[in-house]
Formats: sequence, C-alpha cells, structure tokens
Amino acid sequence: MFHVKHFDVVVVGGGHAGSEALHAACRYGLRAALVTLDASKVGVMSCNPAIGGLGKGHLVREIDALDGIMGTAADLSGIQFRLLNRSKGPAVQGPRTQSDRQLYLQAIQALLSQQDYTLIEGEVAALMSSGGAIAGVRLADGSEIPARAVILTAGTFMRGTIHIGNRRVSAGRMGERAADELSQQMESLGAVFGRLKTGTPPRLNGDTVNWERLEHQPADADPVMLSFLSKGPEVAQVSCGITHTNAHTHDIIRQNIEQSAMYGGHIEGVGPRYCPSIEDKIIRFADKTSHQVFLEPEGLKTNCVYPNGISTSLPEDVQEAYVRSIVGLENVEIQQPGYAIEYDFLNPQGLSSDLESKLISGLFLAGQINGTTGYEEAAAQGLVAAVGVAKRLKGVSPITFDRSTSYIGVMIDDLITRGATEPYRMFTSRAEFRLKLRADNADQRLTEQGYASGLVSDLRHNAYQEKLRHLDRCRDLLSSMAVSPNQARQVGIELGLDGRRRNGHELLSIPGVTTAQLADLAPALADFDGASLDQAAREALYVTYIERQGRDIDALARDLSIKIPESFHYASVAGLSSEMIAKLSAARPESLGAAKNIEGVTPAALTAVLLSMKSQGLKNAG
Repeated sequence: MFHVKHFDVVVVGGGHAGSEALHAACRYGLRAALVTLDASKVGVMSCNPAIGGLGKGHLVREIDALDGIMGTAADLSGIQFRLLNRSKGPAVQGPRTQSDRQLYLQAIQALLSQQDYTLIEGEVAALMSSGGAIAGVRLADGSEIPARAVILTAGTFMRGTIHIGNRRVSAGRMGERAADELSQQMESLGAVFGRLKTGTPPRLNGDTVNWERLEHQPADADPVMLSFLSKGPEVAQVSCGITHTNAHTHDIIRQNIEQSAMYGGHIEGVGPRYCPSIEDKIIRFADKTSHQVFLEPEGLKTNCVYPNGISTSLPEDVQEAYVRSIVGLENVEIQQPGYAIEYDFLNPQGLSSDLESKLISGLFLAGQINGTTGYEEAAAQGLVAAVGVAKRLKGVSPITFDRSTSYIGVMIDDLITRGATEPYRMFTSRAEFRLKLRADNADQRLTEQGYASGLVSDLRHNAYQEKLRHLDRCRDLLSSMAVSPNQARQVGIELGLDGRRRNGHELLSIPGVTTAQLADLAPALADFDGASLDQAAREALYVTYIERQGRDIDALARDLSIKIPESFHYASVAGLSSEMIAKLSAARPESLGAAKNIEGVTPAALTAVLLSMKSQGLKNAG
C-alpha cells in the first residue's frame, strides 16, 4: 500500500492528457502525483504512431507555445516529418510527424523525469470527497491518497471493452484491464454517461511486406518541426508505403460484415465519423472501388508496421484474408489483430471552461473521457485542466482559451456548449478565426499569457522574445520600402498602371510574390533569417482577410438573436455543405444563437445562413 502523503493534485492516467497535465502542474510548482496502472507505459502511443496533422498540428503548436511537452517529444522521436496541405494557404497547413513509438514514450518519460512529482502504480477505484469537494482518491488496494484536486484522464479505460468479431474482452486497451469501479461510482454521483468507440488496425510484420510493389512516400526535404524550439530532426527519416484496397478486398468484407462487432450488433457506442473502420468505408461508400492505405513503420528498430486506413473489428481469420488481398500484402503476417474498443465518456456539457466538473468541486476531466478522440486533443485538455487547478489552488493569472485566440479555445467551447454525440476531432474548419489562428503564430498568441501565468519558463520566453525582435525588425524594413511599378516590374511583379508606390507588406499580400523578389529590391532583407521572412510574408498575405473576417464575426456575434423562420430552406444556402444542411434541417433552430449550439454546426455555416437570410430580405435579418 502507498505511504500516505498529501498532494495539491493527483493526475489519474499516464496517457497524453495525463502526461501533459502532470508536466504543467509541476511547472506551476504544485505538489503532484501521477497514478497509473503501468509506469512503464506512461506516454505510450496506444494507436497510430503519429503526432500532428490538419487541425491537430495547430493544437500541438499551441501546447508547445505554453511550454508543453508533446511537440518536443514528437520532434525527438520523429522519423517522417511532413507539412500537410503544403500547396494550400498557411492557415490550413498542418505540421505532422510519424514517430518512433518507443522513442516517443522514452522522450515523454525523460521530460517528465526533469520535474518533481510522485509516481504511483495502481488503479484508482474511487474518488474521495468531503463537503462536496475533492479530498483525494482511493486505490483498489485500499490506499488513500489525499489531494486538493484530481485531474481524471481515464482514456478508454472506463468500462472499456475490446471487440474482435464475436469475442469481447474487458480492457482499457489490448492487454490492460479496464477501470470499472470508477465508472460505477461516478454514475452514482449523477454523472451523465455515454458510450463511444474507436478502433485500430491489425499490426503487420514489415519483413513480410512486398515493399517493391508499393508506392513510397518520403519525408519532406525541408522538415517543419512541431516545437518552436526544435532546430531539425534528431533521428533518421524513413518513407511510408502506399497501397490500396480493391474489389476483392471489399467482397471479403461484405461477405463477412455480420461477423464485424459493429455490424453484428455487439457495439452500442458511436464511432468517429472522420476516421471510419474499413467496414464503415465499404458500407458507407459503396460506390468506391478502393481506399488508400498508408503503411507506417512504427520505429527504427522494429519490424512492426501500422496500416493506417484499415481499422477493424472483424474476426482474426477475416482480417488476415482481407489484408492479404491488398497489393504488397499478399504474404504478410499479422503481429496483433485489429480491434474496436468501446468505453464510457461523460457529457462535457457538465464541465466549466477550466474543465472542472460540476459534480464535485476540484475534480477536473481531460481527454477521451470528455468525448474527444486523438492524442493532440487529449494533451491540450490536460494542459487546460492543469491551468484550471493552478488557478484554483494558487490564484495564478488565468490563460484565456477562447475561439478568437486558440484552437484549444475552439475545442473547449465546442465541448462544453454543444457536448459530444460522436468522438470529437479537431479540424481547421471548426475555427471561425482560422486565418489568424495559424500554426506558425501560436507562440505570438499564447506564450506571453503563459509566461504571465507562471507556466512558461524563462528559457522559452527568452527564445520567443528574441524571435519577436527579429520579426519586428523585418516588419519595420518591409514597411519602410517604397517600390514603384517600374522597380517591381524589374523583378517580375506587375502592379498595374496607377503609378502608386507599394511597401513590402503590400507587395507580399499579392499572391505569388516572394521574399526573394523583395530581397532584390531591398538587399538588407537578405540579412534576416528565413523564419522571420516567412512569418512576415504569411502575416502580409492574410492581413486584409483577417480584418474582414473579424468584422464578419463581430457582426455574427451581434446577430445571434436573429430568428430563423421555421420554413427556411437550408438547401438553398450557397456554400452550405450537405452535412450542415442535414443538421440544420433536422434541428430547425429558432435563432442563429440556437443554431450555434447544435453540435458540428460551424461558424462559417452560421455566417452563410445569415447572409442567405439577408439576401432574401427576411424579417429581422437586416
């Protein structure tokens, strides 16, 4: 049994949410303990071996801007860095790395070891309370751990059930027991539960893959890192293989669909719409004859391969049959079968903006227990919960997480105002301010707040201040330029015939104009580092749009009280997706404010509805 010691905060669970929450609590100087079932698995990547991506990369950058550890660990373990959406605008580009699974875990544990905390192996069986407030946790062995606050990051462990075909196993993830007692206690306290499910594909023996038959996807030649403080990759870079399912694959799955746990009626939980199982893909997209599969090596010293795109809950023999029907995998060996996992989550509408539960004062929830899916969403919530604990216990300066300042704020607002009826995943489309909420400027949005709060170290703050000094000098030089149309034409920039001179910012706002062209006109620009020039160019590109977008959002905020006629025809709204049309038509909200609180309805959709109503001259919409 654990020797009794009093803590400011106990973090329950050592996944991505728990690791980030623990590290942040320690940075605030809180006396912290981490309770986890298996200390060797703190920071483990339980599903795909990757960090970042579209929307998710923005979250990682924001965590990093606040001195979090996810971005650093990803950079230390990254074996394939890629900037997604590179051909599109900076606002929707997402930094991502495929990580060596073991190196990532080691990096997280090493970063945590630099902090002062107590590690306790055990299962939390119950929360202790006194007078309606948290008093600590009780372990399954009877040990009691007193604490002033608890951050619960249970992941998929609360009444977790693994499904492979007709086989069901009580587990939080493969090979680890579920946490059933905690679910039962919280239910008795009045917690509103739901069931969600997620899935994972079979793991493959890379030595049995016919790589010569596959298309290869290399890492970027100019890698974009996840942390602002990282200079470049730390380990060797690898390529992924790309293959596709085919008609034969789909036939095998259709013929055995009733053996799938999902389609056989064994699972009641709702799965992630944007990351469907291979069974879902075959049924929901019956017109498609193939689906892409990325073969992602799980590390530099393992032959295990993660086939991204074919998660499943079919029986093992069917998994082997359909996997071997795919080009390049004809003789592949399955090291671990794919499975679906179903688990409890709590309605996040029962949380404050600090992620404190309304059930018990001092209880904070973070991660998949709140209805989200993904490492990045979980880690961001862990950080928010730790900030909330520090604010409660130490009175630190709060950090503002709202829709106008961060993707973290977008996620928290979505969860606590709209709840979750399916696993919540971050996308850039969820943010109405996405032109200003870019991955590249997360530090400019959050680092000063974090430093004032006591969360950000002097080391990071000094590096950020140095970056700003370079950027400000670059901005000043661009502003002082006065380029005539003739001068611009000499470097391939056409400005029209009005004869007006333009400064550097105006020139960079023209699509296709580069900082290299401007350096020919102002040689002093060559003295600046590429990062400062790139940042200035991105700011110039978006400044007009950001101002316009800000006006649109301000107008929308004023107009949320506008009534929507019951007969309003959503299908006639220009730019409204079929998903938005279906949601709004089914709910028939009385006002734009009511529409805003419908899960999944985006600010862009609300703006489109408002503009459509105004164009139709509907009452009160002017």
